Amino acid sequence: MTSKQKYTEAFVWIWLPKETEPVVAGRLYVEGSSLSFNYGKSYLKRKNAIPIHEEELPLKAGAIYPLNGLLIANCIRDASPDAWGRRVIINKILGSSDTEQLDELTYLLESGSDRIGALDFQLSATEYKPRSPVTASLEELLDSAKRVEDGTPLTPELDQALNHGSSIGGARPKALIEDNNKKYVAKFSSSTDLFSFVKGEFIAMRLAEIVNLNVAPVILKKASNKDVLLIERFDRIKTNSGWQRKSMLSALTLFKLDEMMARYASYETLAEIIRHRFKDSSNTLKELFSRMTFNILVGNTDDHARNHAAFWDGDMFSLTPAYDICPQGRAGNEASQAMLISGNNRMSQLATCLKSANHFQLSVKEAVNIIEAQMIGIRDSWDDVCTEAKLSEIDKKLFWGRQFLNPFAFQDLPEDAKYLEEIANDIRRR
Repeated sequence: MTSKQKYTEAFVWIWLPKETEPVVAGRLYVEGSSLSFNYGKSYLKRKNAIPIHEEELPLKAGAIYPLNGLLIANCIRDASPDAWGRRVIINKILGSSDTEQLDELTYLLESGSDRIGALDFQLSATEYKPRSPVTASLEELLDSAKRVEDGTPLTPELDQALNHGSSIGGARPKALIEDNNKKYVAKFSSSTDLFSFVKGEFIAMRLAEIVNLNVAPVILKKASNKDVLLIERFDRIKTNSGWQRKSMLSALTLFKLDEMMARYASYETLAEIIRHRFKDSSNTLKELFSRMTFNILVGNTDDHARNHAAFWDGDMFSLTPAYDICPQGRAGNEASQAMLISGNNRMSQLATCLKSANHFQLSVKEAVNIIEAQMIGIRDSWDDVCTEAKLSEIDKKLFWGRQFLNPFAFQDLPEDAKYLEEIANDIRRR
């Protein structure tokens, strides 16, 4: 693989809380093999200025270097494209190759401006010029996503339309759209899908809402006879004077880890951070524990640290709605979560979760009650949600008992929670 250095600096613009226009916060620049940052003097003089992330980029004059082991501040990396967005940009710049790499500044400056969170990146420190989208239908976006997957260059029009969504995270084909004064992330089917990932995520997200998790609203649509999942964005607020943007940081950033160290990310560590730095910590801990057990119940093992995030208001954190709850394929029963659950144990078992209940300020009985309520909610709503998704009987049978309520999740339960396995067996036999 090769790396092509195109830019040497970028200016970081930020939407401050409750503002609809951005201001320049500082300059990001190449220094050796990493990217350093310094706040602008005008930004430091603002009474309403907030640190982008107080631990990585505290409000102070002078150069700020990445934390030990990082090549770029994680709070900046959170605003950079992930796998899919990088493929789109590589397609745009290099044509058809997806085996080459570009430098981080190129990804930041070539990706769309409507990125997740409250940051954007510009060549100018004085004039903000958003990389605005070209309006395109879902059908056109689907076609352009397929071209990227196939390694085929895009037309200039479709290139700009799809590039609008290149700044958002994740590995699956997606785009950003706006409809009826709401903004959505549109997720598409992939040519490599072995089952209906899109419908699986819709079903899991709807069931999460039904069992009272705080989740992003979802809509399932059809375009070019393919499924498209629309996830309403929770980092945008529509006002009479324009769109406000909410600052967000991933759990990976809160952990001070990069992708290479993500295997050390832990639910218990996140719970400790919540206890000390989050608003309404007691209810937030219960919510996080509930998300952890629900992931296991629906077979979402892709719960890595970038799939958890917090809003940042310059003072305290608050947990964002849940997103990317997507049942993953599995060959057998045994599975493990992307984040550690209890100590060094990440096995996708409810027993593992119960061992960590005290870290979430829950008794084992309270934790068992949460799990039981989720199981009953899945049981009672399964048929209706599958009908809503127009899930085929083949996929319905594939999901049930494999991703959803897989027997492995109920192994090795303590005696006072054994009845959960009996409930699961009864539900699967229905």
